[in-house]
Amino acid sequence: MAEFVLNEKRGAIGIITLNRPQVLNAWNSAMRGELAATLTAMEEDAEVRAIILTGAGDRAFGAGQDLNETKTFDPDRAEQWIGEWERLYDRIRSLSKPIIAALNGVAAGSAFQVALLCDLRVGHSGVTMGQPEINSGIASITGPWIMKEILGMSRTIELTLTGRMMGADECERIGLIHHLVARDQVLPKALEIGEQLAGKAALAMRIDRAWFREMTEAGFRQTIEAAIRFHRQSYGSGEPARKMEEFMAARGHRLA
Repeated sequence: MAEFVLNEKRGAIGIITLNRPQVLNAWNSAMRGELAATLTAMEEDAEVRAIILTGAGDRAFGAGQDLNETKTFDPDRAEQWIGEWERLYDRIRSLSKPIIAALNGVAAGSAFQVALLCDLRVGHSGVTMGQPEINSGIASITGPWIMKEILGMSRTIELTLTGRMMGADECERIGLIHHLVARDQVLPKALEIGEQLAGKAALAMRIDRAWFREMTEAGFRQTIEAAIRFHRQSYGSGEPARKMEEFMAARGHRLA
């Protein structure tokens, strides 16, 4: 039974909820695996025509990687870690059904990346999004590729190297949030969009998503190969572990 991912169906809409609210839905290995498995189940369910992904609680869609997991990585575990992300990202990219991110709070790091891999994004004025890995000593490889495909190189460089978080207004202005609504309307708006997309021609929807994947597949595979190479180098140096400990100590708490 899934522990870190909840799921339900409302008519033709499948709703998936990341469920580690006590750590702002930060990723660990189990949650990555459960999300991939749940997406597969919804892909195979003929009754589901569209998917919504959201986070538990009212503070975060996802805070990104749980640093208590990655701070102990050696090069071999870092390579396995990238393999977990490859499987999850490939699962999202290969869906035949549209997927909507209902952003109920912060979307940082790898949660930001997952949100960008979704087809549409709904958020409220309190949402923040960004790629802050550099602040905790983690190099960004997959994130810049995803951002470059959507935002272009200049903004990708700025966001990656500064690690700053963007507010909801900026996210809407540059096209990351497609619908900015009141906090209590995020899920209802996502459901409304889901119903619209679920009513589209299924074959055309599948072909469109397949073409989006095909036109970006070479870059995705190159990125995964680079992530393995660079993260083996990074975690072999010991720098990420030191920086993560400093990052958590500065905030006076542990993520899990």
